[in-house]
Amino acid sequence: MRLGVFVAYWPWFTYDEQVALARRADRLGYDSVWVAEGYGQEAVAILGALSAVTEQIRLGTGILQIPARQPAAAATAAATLDRISGGRLLLGLGLSGPQVSEGWYGVPFTAPLRRTREYVEIVRMACSGDRLTYPGREWTIPYEGGLRLGKPLKMLGGGPIQSRIPIYLGVGGQRTVEQCGEIADGWFPFLFSPEHSAMLTEPLLRGLARSGRDRSAMTIAAAVPAALHEDLATARDLVRPLLAFYLGGMGSREKNFYTELAVRYGHGASARECQDRFLAGDRRGAEAALTPELIDLVTIAATPTTLEKSVARFAGADVDTLVVVPFGDRPAVLEALAGVLA
Repeated sequence: MRLGVFVAYWPWFTYDEQVALARRADRLGYDSVWVAEGYGQEAVAILGALSAVTEQIRLGTGILQIPARQPAAAATAAATLDRISGGRLLLGLGLSGPQVSEGWYGVPFTAPLRRTREYVEIVRMACSGDRLTYPGREWTIPYEGGLRLGKPLKMLGGGPIQSRIPIYLGVGGQRTVEQCGEIADGWFPFLFSPEHSAMLTEPLLRGLARSGRDRSAMTIAAAVPAALHEDLATARDLVRPLLAFYLGGMGSREKNFYTELAVRYGHGASARECQDRFLAGDRRGAEAALTPELIDLVTIAATPTTLEKSVARFAGADVDTLVVVPFGDRPAVLEALAGVLA
């Protein structure tokens, strides 16, 4: 199992922390550093900066928002990042959810499977160096309306260094995970429970089989909040704010993918109480509603003596890359995890 670090987005990490953690992870031999975007920080700019201060570590978008940019723009950004980093890009894509897609980007959250499939196909075609033509239902390139002056173009400047930039999908629903297995190179799940890995990966394996591939063709890069402290309760408290934010506030009461996932894990009561308190404006109460059992299920909240066992859960669940979101003494978390995997 490889190690990655997820430096997420502001305000969870400052820019200075993102740079420092990426450089430290690079020195420690981490495989990848991942940057997110939502409705604040933009991932491409941050990864461009990180490419200039790192040497070997791969650079992952975790994830680029599909509603934020046209697919050809995503391909251009990917090719640019790949070229300036010397061929180190991992391209994570995702639709986010209705709240962000419609509330921030003004893009309807409709036909998610088709939109994702067409987007991936267009990005790959644009990066291939071929002239871009795509007769899709969501995107038609060249555009058939307007002044009718559009013509098939191919990317200027030579395109990416990698002949095929690995595309990861940040998805969680059963149908979207199945499609990930069918069309992507990697899966980037959040709140992945090793104890439920068979349930979580079943649709992924179906999609792989449909595409004529086996498990070796897919990289599972699970993003996992991690904290290390001499006191286990304190370690759990360090990851509570992030979990409460996703379970409570990433979506509406009617549609929150992360809350639905916790329900599937059998921890619906804790997740629903967290959501109720968060939506009522009681963030501290939302954090307190998370049971130790739910926290331990989807994070690495450990003491120095329990860290190795906690990490082994993910290795035993067939996770290829453990992408940690460090909290507390963040450099110490990276150092300790590197020591465990060494």
